Amino acid sequence: MTKDDSPVQFMDLKAQQARIRDKIEARLMAVLDHGQYINGPELFELEETLCEFTGAADCVGVASGTDSLIIAMMGEGVGAGDAVFIPSVTYNATVNAVLLAGATPVFVDVSHDTFNMDAADLAAKIEGVLAEGELTPKMVIPVDLFGVPADYPRLEKVASQFDLQILADAAQSFGGSLGNTRVGALAPISSTSFFPGKGLGAYGDAGALFTMDKAKGEVWRSIRWHGTDEGRKESVRVGFNGRLDSMQAGVLLEKLAIFPEELELRAKHAAHYDARLGERLELPTRGQGFQSSWGYYTLALDARDKVQAALKAASIPCAAYYSQPLHAMKAFAPFAPEGGLPVAERLAGELLSLPMHPYLTEGQVDRVADVVLNAL
Repeated sequence: MTKDDSPVQFMDLKAQQARIRDKIEARLMAVLDHGQYINGPELFELEETLCEFTGAADCVGVASGTDSLIIAMMGEGVGAGDAVFIPSVTYNATVNAVLLAGATPVFVDVSHDTFNMDAADLAAKIEGVLAEGELTPKMVIPVDLFGVPADYPRLEKVASQFDLQILADAAQSFGGSLGNTRVGALAPISSTSFFPGKGLGAYGDAGALFTMDKAKGEVWRSIRWHGTDEGRKESVRVGFNGRLDSMQAGVLLEKLAIFPEELELRAKHAAHYDARLGERLELPTRGQGFQSSWGYYTLALDARDKVQAALKAASIPCAAYYSQPLHAMKAFAPFAPEGGLPVAERLAGELLSLPMHPYLTEGQVDRVADVVLNAL
């Protein structure tokens, strides 16, 4: 083990900024010089570069990850009377987007092994909606929790059985992959967020949509600009202001240039955590061929509260994300399934995310692992 007593950051945006600050400043100065603060050349360069990175046929930059979900649903005609199936263990942006699109969320349980949507429960929830006959099943939105892609092959089998569209919520998994296919090309439509704390983050809110069908991209570009036509003279559909500004696009371009190296560093730290913790703990199942982006390193711990307290006492930051499943929250209680969601409710008391970013040292990972193991 390597000794390192320096302070541990949960995520370290300052170290990354120091590394590329001169390039970021040059990008921002270029925007100030040309003055195209909206729809500038940086946006088109970013969309093209993101397509090259993911293998998607088209990419549309938008103002936030939430906007990307709403725009995708609007583009598919999802609205009143439609059921959209989402996991209950995720950030509230997913369910808010469904409601803002006018549809009805149907909460699905997750797998305790992967934390992602459970395909068997998805099938059961779809059949339940059909049996009730009040809503039309329309779309499935799996969430790639903590960086690991959902099991899209299995989910696609269920969705296709009922003729449902899949929209991948890849807000946490950008940079991940399944086999040789990157996130962004794993589903017909994929959404991501570039919130500052994400693996690839802007210096403000930003997001993107990916598709293998360029016709969808053109619809999304219209919706993000108030539903106007290409010349922006006539409204041809309902839309809103969902644009990604030029400065954020410039920031993302410079961060994307070092992103592959940062992904390798995250994977290295995750492997080190695995090696230290795997002998005493049951690690999450990632599946053959699934590659996480390691936006977070998260465990399910029976002794979560004890471990969290020990880390706090050692001045090591951690986070207990999703300590309340969505269906248990006041705003979404009207949509809570009868009988609850047992796995989601169990994970609410178990999930704990440890420090994870490219600029950790081996000694810092060892120190975090020592505290976790000693607290068990």
